[in-house]
Amino acid sequence: MDEWQLVLITADTSILKAIEIIDKGTIGAAIVVDDNNKLIGTVTDGDVRRGILHNISLQAPVSDIMNTNPKYAHHGEDKHSILNTMKKFSLHHLPIINDARQVRYIELMDDFVKTTEHENTVVIMAGGYGTRLRPLTNDCPKPLLKIDNKPMLEIILDQFIDYGFHNFIFSLNYRGDMIKQHFADGTRWGVNIDYIEEQKPLGTAGALSLLPEKMHQPFIVMNGDIMTQINFQHLLDFHEQHHAHATLCVREYQHTIPYGVVSIDEHRLVALEEKPQQQFYINAGIYVLDPCALDYIDNDKSMDMPELVDRLIARNYSTAVFPIREYWLDIGQPDDYKQANKDYRELFQC
Repeated sequence: MDEWQLVLITADTSILKAIEIIDKGTIGAAIVVDDNNKLIGTVTDGDVRRGILHNISLQAPVSDIMNTNPKYAHHGEDKHSILNTMKKFSLHHLPIINDARQVRYIELMDDFVKTTEHENTVVIMAGGYGTRLRPLTNDCPKPLLKIDNKPMLEIILDQFIDYGFHNFIFSLNYRGDMIKQHFADGTRWGVNIDYIEEQKPLGTAGALSLLPEKMHQPFIVMNGDIMTQINFQHLLDFHEQHHAHATLCVREYQHTIPYGVVSIDEHRLVALEEKPQQQFYINAGIYVLDPCALDYIDNDKSMDMPELVDRLIARNYSTAVFPIREYWLDIGQPDDYKQANKDYRELFQC
């Protein structure tokens, strides 16, 4: 069986199975066909995440989330025309069908154009005091705490490098000299690392006012105390496909109220629900910003990212949320740090 055939699924395939196929495949999508191999839709990572935001169960069929009007090209169409279609619609893949609409094969952008590195800058916030992790952070900045003998900031750096990013800026404050000594200019990793240094805590957005020059394309901002297996290529694609000026990564969080919750109407008991669960989306500490966002950050004033996002929303800029379905952990407490070490050995090194 050819590799492209492994991403063919039917409309009744579960979303969970489609996620597995998308993650294992080489095209970043699953192609939905009927019993006669006719193209009826596609499912991308973006379709899955939009389904999650609409509370569609992962056990539901992909017919609930698939794109029923996918782009395609006809068998025999010249390569130049196929490439133009892929460029026009920012596609990484394109099903090739015959006159009966049956899928013959799948063209990949990588087969036309050699994959290039991302020029987009990654800004990592590495200046926190790590107060809640003392005494571990008494003499060591939190980003240099080791996860299975490797500094957590180095793990983050390696993950971005795996996705083709090579321009980094680390925002420093507490014990920043130790971070600069460890990473220097990034030559050891084959990347470029620059630094901005806060003389006082400026917050996750305020620190961006110290950037040495204005950005010319979307850039990623990430807290330096997060362990995740997020696909940063999918994140950047999602931001661009939605024409967003700011994209906020979110994580589903469930909270169980440990009591029976009473609903009342004046003096009457209407309902009694025992230990109900509430579901929220929480800020995951990873963002994509367009350069225009920097115009709304005050110089030398503390500002956290939620305030910046609020300012953009108030001015009718396009904002989007990217639900993280992959592993994610915010290392804020000693128990989180212990969990990160356990998870790294089990999930990151397999």
